[in-house]
Amino acid sequence: MRVLVIDPDDGTAEPLVCRLVRNGHQVRRARTGRAGLQACEQAEVVLLDLELPDLDGLQVCTEIRARGNTPLITFTSRDTELDRVLSLRSGADDCLVKPYGFRELIARMNAVARRVTTGGGPVGVSCGALRLDPGAREAWLGERSLELTRKEFDILLLLASAPETVISRRDLIAAVWADEWAISTRTVDTHVSALRAKLGEGWISTVRGVGYRLEDTSRAAPPPGPAGTGGAGARPEPVDGMAG
Repeated sequence: MRVLVIDPDDGTAEPLVCRLVRNGHQVRRARTGRAGLQACEQAEVVLLDLELPDLDGLQVCTEIRARGNTPLITFTSRDTELDRVLSLRSGADDCLVKPYGFRELIARMNAVARRVTTGGGPVGVSCGALRLDPGAREAWLGERSLELTRKEFDILLLLASAPETVISRRDLIAAVWADEWAISTRTVDTHVSALRAKLGEGWISTVRGVGYRLEDTSRAAPPPGPAGTGGAGARPEPVDGMAG
């Protein structure tokens, strides 16, 4: 197969390239995300290290997937469920935690290549009436298209990938901004507030002192009604101080 290795680290990339070549593959290496994006269309399998010097690895993953159905395996040095979930939801077919075994890598390369050959591919994310397409970076609530910024989409994708699970602000910063020290938690709160305004009430819950959770609901939130009308589904106001 024609394999593209996107990895800035000579210590890991060069031995991998040599072993792939010895196994009969045609290998090209890119040291940056931008170089990888330029070369990915010629590859039959892409091996992407998420730690890149120029671009966020998950963004590169999403861009590669948006360009086609090329089998894509990512590498991460952080053995957490969150990293693997983010990688898969960004369009990867598989994710390996470093260090990994070479024979396992070859087996996974063959497996993802078979899935593509038989018509398999990445699927969207859904939670009740909420649907997201990671490849196209589009989101819908019921039949309504959501106009989201890049960061808003990334936050919502992460929350929707693990509904009813509390995602901490620190994990959101690490995943969406790729730098958990340079961004304040207030920045996360501001983006979540904007998301709430677009989704409607009831979708994103705050867990005080921890983070946020997307509620797994099957209802489609109605668009906000004019001030004072309450909109569809609003509870009646109490009459004469008595609850209805």
